[in-house]
Amino acid sequence: MGSHPLPEPVTQAGRDGLAALLKRPERAVLALDFDGTLAEIVPDPEQARAHPAAVPALARLAPHLGSVAVITGRAAGVAVRYGGFASVPGLERLVVLGQYGAERWDAATGTLRAPAPHPGVAGVQAELPGVLDESGAWQGTWVEDKSRAIAVHTRRAADPQGAFQALLGPLTELAHRHGLITEPGRLVVELRPPGVDKGVALAEYVRETGAGCVLYAGDDLGDLAAFAAVERLRTEGVAGVLVCSGSAEVAELAARADLVVDGPSGVVGLLTALAERLG
Repeated sequence: MGSHPLPEPVTQAGRDGLAALLKRPERAVLALDFDGTLAEIVPDPEQARAHPAAVPALARLAPHLGSVAVITGRAAGVAVRYGGFASVPGLERLVVLGQYGAERWDAATGTLRAPAPHPGVAGVQAELPGVLDESGAWQGTWVEDKSRAIAVHTRRAADPQGAFQALLGPLTELAHRHGLITEPGRLVVELRPPGVDKGVALAEYVRETGAGCVLYAGDDLGDLAAFAAVERLRTEGVAGVLVCSGSAEVAELAARADLVVDGPSGVVGLLTALAERLG
């Protein structure tokens, strides 16, 4: 037995999923969100970095599995940089699906595939300062340009939750005017193209790899689509484990998870326990 006990899922489906992963790890996909799951949530998203033990834990576990994917709303290249995922022994088969799957980086080749941005993103960018000004929530909000999406963060505002609520309506209206959709998160509203989400990205990746089992870990509302994808895959005979990187901020995700761990450090603990068990 390793020094890290493997936590037990609270649901039968989760226990079945974990048993399937342990029995046939070479057919399993491990998929993880980045911010809040592998990296702590920080007031400035540009300062987010993977938990110091995350990459070593992944590198130890990955060789036992079919594949490992990081699925994030960030640009794939940014996630690779902030995660420190490039040229890591053991992570040769890592794939980063950025911008909810619109972009893809493969560790094996070091190549990044990225289509042209949606024209609505530029339109939103042009109008956003006026919208923020009108809503009176300009003070303390921070706009992140994700090239294929725009994220408006309120974590630094004097009243983060109040600013978030005040902006949700106007930002949704702005997004719709330019053919985009809004994705609310933990004190952030993202404006991005429709038709891409973590669920679509995950389901496509699981089918591409021919996996028999998938473990997905996330922490935010944007991860609900991936949870739903795992639930659908289960009906098609693909075993699944849903892990919530525990946060009091997103109760919906914790309620649907098979396993709740204590933030990025809890995710690292889970990865380490799996590596010990499979090693």
